[in-house]
Amino acid sequence: MSYVSPLQDLLREDRLPALGPGSPAPGVRAALEQPIEKLFAPAKIVRRDFAQCCLAALWLYFDYLDSSHKISQDIDTAEGSYWHGILHRREPDFGNAKYWFRRVGRHPVFEPLCKSAAEMARDAGSPKGSAFLIEQRVWDPFAFIDLCEAASQVNADEMLCRRIQRREWDLLFEYCYQRATGESEPRA
Repeated sequence: MSYVSPLQDLLREDRLPALGPGSPAPGVRAALEQPIEKLFAPAKIVRRDFAQCCLAALWLYFDYLDSSHKISQDIDTAEGSYWHGILHRREPDFGNAKYWFRRVGRHPVFEPLCKSAAEMARDAGSPKGSAFLIEQRVWDPFAFIDLCEAASQVNADEMLCRRIQRREWDLLFEYCYQRATGESEPRA
């Protein structure tokens, strides 16, 4: 998807964030600290809660977990809980991540994420512990949290998990951006 100029400039660097906290990317803090309206310009923000989700996502994308956390914890929506859950999965605080994913419930990005994860696992030769990704018909965020936890402990499936995590970020960011700018109305 194509985004407005300030966001497009920030997302120009194709990152594959770590499963863990990572190291904050230098040189982006000033861009992320500008008023949210400026980040979205010239697009107009029509849903501030979704725009805040995008901002939490950007801080997370560049490994500023504390800044992302401060924003996502104050967004009382399924999407705010989703970003909050991803953040805790990366900290790593797997139990807390599961708490936040329970608050998400079923989410529209789960279906395309499930399909993408299955394709990625097949392409990776279904590394040990990831067979469920190919077999599942409905995305299970809790099983993915468990896979990330296992990968962080034994370094198995780490790249597969990171690629899936990035796809998840892309899908959820696009979903939030479209609603923040009114490009797409939420599905009932």
